[in-house]
Amino acid sequence: MQTIRGFRDILPEHISLWQKVEKEAFALFESFGFKEIRIPVLEKTELFARSIGETTDIVEKEMYTFPDSKGNGLTLRPEATASIARSYIQHKMYAADPVRKFYMTGPMFRRERPQKGRYRQFYQIDVEVFGVESAYADVELIFLLNDLFKRLGLTGLSAHINSLGCPECRPAFQKALLDFLGERKDLLCENCARRIQKNPLRILDCKTASCQKALEGAPATINHLCPACDDHFTIVRTTLEKQGVEFIVDKSLVRGLDYYTRTAWEIKTTTLGAQSAVAGGGRYDGLVKELGGPATPAIGFAIGFDRLVEVMEQLEIESIKPTLDLFIVALGDQAMEKAYQWSCELNQQGVRTEVDFRGKSLKSLMKRANKLNANHVLIAGEDELNKNQLILRNMNTKDQTFIAIDNLVPELMTILKK
Repeated sequence: MQTIRGFRDILPEHISLWQKVEKEAFALFESFGFKEIRIPVLEKTELFARSIGETTDIVEKEMYTFPDSKGNGLTLRPEATASIARSYIQHKMYAADPVRKFYMTGPMFRRERPQKGRYRQFYQIDVEVFGVESAYADVELIFLLNDLFKRLGLTGLSAHINSLGCPECRPAFQKALLDFLGERKDLLCENCARRIQKNPLRILDCKTASCQKALEGAPATINHLCPACDDHFTIVRTTLEKQGVEFIVDKSLVRGLDYYTRTAWEIKTTTLGAQSAVAGGGRYDGLVKELGGPATPAIGFAIGFDRLVEVMEQLEIESIKPTLDLFIVALGDQAMEKAYQWSCELNQQGVRTEVDFRGKSLKSLMKRANKLNANHVLIAGEDELNKNQLILRNMNTKDQTFIAIDNLVPELMTILKK
């Protein structure tokens, strides 16, 4: 039996980088006032069709959707924002306090073509802010991402930002885009030719060569902003400059989901070869109302966890090396019985302890201790038991001391917790 194409196992020997990212990210998010939320993997299909957009590639081609026993459409979540917005509305979080800041991590599912850094079950770290319209919320999230990546030791990154406008100024841009594409329809791919009247913005996100050619010299959203959107984007740019966050205003950046308004951004890297995004986000002020809640401004971002870890591996960023406080070398049945009891008691006290129950030789067990990166080894053989004294070996300094069995656990606690 093998994994499904586009799905994979993340093995214990590879998980340490993932844990390093989670530890650094969650600590940073908590310090900025974000709280963890956990959401279902399975949602009603309608949630994603309404939020992401029925004419997007995600909804049309990539979602894992199936009917339940009653014929209701269910979908494995392709992204987290819609689910978090649904939770915000369902539990009426806005009633107690409309301003909420969330973070979460977990698997998402899209039936895309598997390639380097992209999987059909992939993982994201997601951050969302509800109830804040100010441009400083936009800046804070971009700053937060930039700071996190610096802490993780990433290089070769660039922040691309753009403004997509709002319902007030977007119609004028759409008209300008349609007028521009009027003479270039023949260059559009089949999907874009079908979508052009219903959702012309989708064309801006198309990656086919013919559509990219058709868009050469196309009007940009940033040149059609209303005064409010223009002021909002000005604050974003000037504040990022003051904070020393490097960015590029990318007029072609639109993101792949329909709910985005105003600020949108991506953090891109060239570490994996062709330039690809490791994180992206933006504002979605109309989504909560679209899903049945009160009018609520909102903004967020998602980090591509799989791709981020691959970038860190390419840059040879060190992971958290797992260490063992104590490895007990138990030689003989009597020693094995006692070692089991000691290890349980020590582990309960927070001293990471392990025993090899296979009855191996001293030489083999010492090799095992080295492999497990043990800081100390406790040797319990027949001679040591008879003398009522065990040997404690410091694996870093090679120093050895004797410890009386009668007071073993308290004395080990004192030594190993220093």
